[in-house]
Parts: sequence; structure tokens; C-alpha cells
Amino acid sequence: MSTKTVLERRPKPLSTALYRHPRGRLASLLTLPMAWLIGVYILSLALLLVTAFWTTDPFTSRVKPGFTLDNFEQILTVPAFVSTALRTLGIAVAVTAICAVFSVPLAVFMSKVAGPRLRAVLAVLVTLPLWAGYLVKIIGMRLVWTEEGFFNWSLSAFGIKGPGFGVAATILTLVYLWFPYMAIPVYAAVAQIPANLFDASSDLGARGFRTIRTVVAPLLLPSLVAGSIFTFSLSLGDYIAAMYVGGSNTQMIGSIIAQNINLNPPLAAAFSVVPIVLVVIYLAAVRRTGALDNL
Repeated sequence: MSTKTVLERRPKPLSTALYRHPRGRLASLLTLPMAWLIGVYILSLALLLVTAFWTTDPFTSRVKPGFTLDNFEQILTVPAFVSTALRTLGIAVAVTAICAVFSVPLAVFMSKVAGPRLRAVLAVLVTLPLWAGYLVKIIGMRLVWTEEGFFNWSLSAFGIKGPGFGVAATILTLVYLWFPYMAIPVYAAVAQIPANLFDASSDLGARGFRTIRTVVAPLLLPSLVAGSIFTFSLSLGDYIAAMYVGGSNTQMIGSIIAQNINLNPPLAAAFSVVPIVLVVIYLAAVRRTGALDNL
């Protein structure tokens, strides 16, 4: 038997087989991600939507399959539910706006003004909230906003008292939690802006904030959109921050879902659709600006 015949009978490597079969290569790459996307994520959302049309027996508290719009009608007609949804939307918008306002000048300073050592220190401070667990950060912020906490202690010398637990504390806590998700993409975008654009703006008489408004901000729109998607959606789905620093009168959509997930699962499922709809509306509005095309 010749050497050529022996080589031909050897089992071919898997890479060779995949190279000769493009469809098999594509299937091997997409099978696991698509199985996760369809089997876990999309299927769970579909089951959630189906459950939202079911009912709960008021006597046995058992979920009864069927089809009814009563759960969605309650969301739209019960004043407490409507106010909770609007409050959550306002908090999410406020968190996103504050993160965007602070991230742009910080990114410009870090990438164009600060030296290497100061830039490293600022990078550590910006990403520091990501180093600890979620509950650790929430408890830390609760200690800041409590009556004898750091905020009131630092302002007591000026005769000023902090807002205490409430909507303001919830917004600032969420800003602390989600600010890195806005600051990091904005900083990466600013670092790629050529320095001669800043020089040209200065030569034409524009000062710092005007340069940021007319030169930097338009170039940063895609990164601001990317960061806002994170801050907006994460704020919509949060409720633990409102539980610990929001006080007894500050509820969010997640609070209603958590309270009803065992007592009335169909109502909780119906309320879970609200953040999804709000995020879809936000993405549709952003898409009309064309910012998503440059991500």
C-alpha cells in the first residue's frame, strides 16, 4: 500500500471538514448562541407575555390560564400603578440625563487635559462602583443618605440638611451605580477625537463649554446613545435602590412586580411588559435620529 493511499485514508481534521462545508461552519458557530437566545431569552419573554393574560383566583390564589385584558386595564386605570410607572420613567430619564451631563466634561478632561497618572486615578474612581457587589453599594449609599450619614454630617457645618430618603436619593444612588456605563463609552469616544479639532476651535475663539457643545457633543452622540441605553434600561428595572434609599413612599415598577410575583403573578407579568415597552419606544425614538447607525 502506497504512502499516498495511507494519507488519503487518515481521518481528516474537524477544521478541514468545516472549511469545506461553509454551512456546517456557520451552524457550529451559531447553534449555541441561538439556542440560548431563543430557548432562554425569547421563550421566557413569550411565556411572560402569555402569563400576563391569565388571571388569579381571588379565593385560592391559584393562577388560571385564559385570556383577559383585566391586568393591563388595571395598569392603565389604577392611579397608584399609573403614578408608579410615571415616577419610574422620570427617575430613569433623570439618571440618564445626569450621567450624560457629567460624563462629557469628565471624558474631555481625562483624555485631553489630565496627565497619565491623574488619568489613571480618575479611571479607577470612575470604575470603582463596578468593583463591589450590588447590595454592598446599595447599603453603602443607604449609610450616606441616612439621618446620621455622611451627607448630613458634611453639610451640618453650613446649616444645611440633606434630602434624606426619597426620590432624590434614589436618583443619585442610581447615578452612582450606573454612571460607569455612560462614562466608559463616552471616554473611549472622546479619546479618538483628534486634538487638532480642539486647537481649531480655540483658534476660532470658542472656549471650553462652547467647544464641548459645538464640536465634541455631535461627535459623541453615538457613544451617548450607547451609554443611555444602559442607564435608562437599568434604571427602569431597578427597585432595590428605591427599597433601601427611597423611603416608604417611593415605589418603582420593579417594586410592584416584586410585591405581586407570588400573590398575583399575571399582574406582575403584565407590569413587567411596561419597562419593555418603554425601552422599545426609547430605542425607536433614538433610531429616528440615526445615532444607532454609527454604533
